[in-house]
Amino acid sequence: MQTKPATIHTTTLTRASTATLAAGAIIALWLASAPVQAQQGHDAHHGHGAPAAAAKAADAAQFAPSEGEVKRLDKAGKRVTIAHGPLENLGMPPMTMAFEVEDAAVVDALKVGDRIRFIAGKEGRRYTARDVEVVQ
Repeated sequence: MQTKPATIHTTTLTRASTATLAAGAIIALWLASAPVQAQQGHDAHHGHGAPAAAAKAADAAQFAPSEGEVKRLDKAGKRVTIAHGPLENLGMPPMTMAFEVEDAAVVDALKVGDRIRFIAGKEGRRYTARDVEVVQ
């Protein structure tokens, strides 16, 4: 008895079945990436990760206190002229300049020559000093 050689059947893919396979692969990749995207969203929401840490550092630097010496007081204009060290939060070198304060009582509480600690700010073109306190 003679045996027939094995026949290999090949199947050709139609355009429709190729498109179905491609769509299935795309969906599988998308589903596989969903937990990673969800974790990234979760981390950003709760302040985890490098971008959030950088934002926290920037916020802390924004409110970093500076020190200086009172050079001039202007109660009517609610200004204090300060010879200050570097203003890290504003990226400014040491210099002498006028700062606006919110309340004239701050000006009343100071005298020329006082060493002070304050938080410098910038609102438009105006420079401001807040949380002003005399230091020894």
